[in-house]
Amino acid sequence: MLLEGLDTLFLLASEGTMGKVASRLYISQSAVSKRIHQLELRLGKKLIEPDGRQTRLTPQAHELLARLGPTLAEMKGLLADSQTLTDAHPLPIACSETLLAGYLAPFMAAYLRQDPYLQISTHHTPVILARVRAGEALLGICAGRLPPGHGLCAELLRDEPFYLVGDEAPAGPGASLLTMDLENPVNRYLVAPLAELGLTPRMQLDSYLALIELARAGMGPVMLPQGLLALVGEQGRRAKPLPGISRPLHLIYRPSSLKRERATRLVQALLHHFAAMAPPSP
Repeated sequence: MLLEGLDTLFLLASEGTMGKVASRLYISQSAVSKRIHQLELRLGKKLIEPDGRQTRLTPQAHELLARLGPTLAEMKGLLADSQTLTDAHPLPIACSETLLAGYLAPFMAAYLRQDPYLQISTHHTPVILARVRAGEALLGICAGRLPPGHGLCAELLRDEPFYLVGDEAPAGPGASLLTMDLENPVNRYLVAPLAELGLTPRMQLDSYLALIELARAGMGPVMLPQGLLALVGEQGRRAKPLPGISRPLHLIYRPSSLKRERATRLVQALLHHFAAMAPPSP
């Protein structure tokens, strides 16, 4: 019961609402609330408080997760490693939405014909890392710079260049563009190289799909990775490369994952898929 409550609190810290946690755990919102309440009673601490439509963790909850979060994730990962995984069990994969759209949709559609039990979910890179560490996903396919000490095996799939999309070409010091969220830890490394090119983000969005729609609407220039250029049509074909600015794409997994033959087959197929692609443009 204690582990269940801690796991629910851990998810609430990343998801922000009872509804999202309930969807992740396939239980009702009232069940989520009950788990947190029972944990509060067990620990004798107030762990959550309302914050508009979301739920805010108290300082006591943040302190608890800072101390127990890594241990909890490792414990869940070890439990996942011990589970039997037959060919008919779901094989969960956590994937970046942009990589699924830009590089993997045809591959996954074909691979599902030989392994129909793949279970794909899309997340931002920090969540992908957390899910793989906790054993909630057997493999992760993510974009952006990985944090040090992540504790996972990481295969570099490619270094994907960024482009400017839009007829309005920025020029001169202080020129502005639309980008993804550069406050995201995996994207912060891009701030300095953009500044060296004299480019200033005037709008930062959390969704590449939103950036694509703004590019289509002519609100350029928009910064997009190479894999998404085809989704903006003619503008993508006229896109201008951003010299020296790219993001690494990684396949990540727990070291024990390759003990499972199904996981090994999928890892090898993914590595071959990316290796067979044309190299990124300079």
